[in-house]
Amino acid sequence: MRVRREWPGAMELDVTTEDGQARALAYPALVGRPEPGDAVLLNTTALAMGLGTGGYAMVVAVPDRLPQDPRGPGHLVKARYTPLQATVLGADEQDSPFHDVLRDADSVDGMPVIVADLHSALPAILCGLYGTTPPGAPDRPAEAGEGGAEGEGGHRSSGRPPRVAYVMLDGGALPAWFSMSSARLRQTGWLCGVVTAGQSFGGDVEAVTPHTGLLAARHVLGAEVAIVTQGPGNLGGGTRWGFSGVSAGEAINAAAVLGGRPVAALRVSEGDLRERHIGVSHHSLTAYGRVALAPAKVAVPVLPGDFGRRVAEQSRPLGARHELVEVPVDGLVEALRGSPVRLSTMGRGLDEDLAYFLASAAAGRLAASLLSSGS
Repeated sequence: MRVRREWPGAMELDVTTEDGQARALAYPALVGRPEPGDAVLLNTTALAMGLGTGGYAMVVAVPDRLPQDPRGPGHLVKARYTPLQATVLGADEQDSPFHDVLRDADSVDGMPVIVADLHSALPAILCGLYGTTPPGAPDRPAEAGEGGAEGEGGHRSSGRPPRVAYVMLDGGALPAWFSMSSARLRQTGWLCGVVTAGQSFGGDVEAVTPHTGLLAARHVLGAEVAIVTQGPGNLGGGTRWGFSGVSAGEAINAAAVLGGRPVAALRVSEGDLRERHIGVSHHSLTAYGRVALAPAKVAVPVLPGDFGRRVAEQSRPLGARHELVEVPVDGLVEALRGSPVRLSTMGRGLDEDLAYFLASAAAGRLAASLLSSGS
C-alpha cells in the first residue's frame, strides 16, 4: 500500500493480505524495491508467532519485477543454501582490496573488545564509552591497513573520541540492515563501521569468521575499540546451553587469541519477568563462566541497594577465571539519555529496566579507562 519509512538497506511497508493489513519489511538488495500497488510474496512467520523483535511480514519477492542481477565481485555466499542467499565481497577473500592486509594479520594490537549478549546493549555500551562527550560528525574512513590506535596496546593520547566498530555475529538477525540502531549509529558517527561475520551480512565490511571480523575492524576500519554482539532477535530455549548468546563466550576467546583486551558486559535486569534473567542473567554466567576459556575484564556495575548486592554476589563465581572490575555508574544515566537511538531491550525502555542499560554502559566506561591508561 505504501512505504512507511526507510533506512540504509531496508524499507518498512504497509501491506494488505487476505487477513487484513500488516507491516512488512523488504531488503531491496535481495528482493528489489517494492512500489505501492505491487503484489509481494510474504513470509508471515513473525506475525503468526507474535515475535517481539520486529514482528514484520518479510518480503520474499516482488513476483512481477526481478531484483538487480546479484552477481558481483564477491564470492562469499551468506545465508547459504536458503532461497535468499546473498553473495558478498569478503574483506578476507582473494579478490578483496584488503586481502593483502588481512592475509597474514594475526593481532588486533591490544584493542579493547567489548562483548555483550544482546544487540540492545550496543548503544548503551557506546553511551558509557563516550560518556557525556559523544562524537560529532564521523571521521574520515580509515585507509586499508591503517591502524586506528595511537601507541602500543591501543593507548591514545589525543582527546578525540575513539573510533568504534561493531562486529555483528550471526546468532540473531542475519541482515545487518534489520538494525535501525546500528544504521543510525553509523550515520551519526557513533560507529565508524559495521562488520558482519559468519552467516550475517550487509555490513560495511564482510568477514568469514568473528576472528577475521575483529581483524577487519582493526586493520580495515581502523577501529580503536570493537563491540561484539549478535544481531537483533536472539534465540533462547530456557535451558542452560540452549541460547544463541553462548557466542559471547566464544567472542571472548577470539578477542584474546588475537591479542585483544576482552571486556565482558554483564546482562543484568531488574525488570525481566523471568527469574533466570533477574540480577545477572544465566546467559552471562554460562557464556563467561563456562564457554569463555580466556580471561577477560568483567564490568560489574556498582548498583545501589539490595539489588546491587545481588548483582555483585551473582558475579563472584566469574572471578575464578576473569578479573571482576567494579565500575561506578554515576553520570551514566545522563549519558544514556543522550543516546541518538531509542534504548529498548525486550520491549523495556530505559526507565523500565535501568539496571540493564547501566550494566552495558559500565562495560563501555571500563573500556574507555583501558584506552586512557593503556593497561
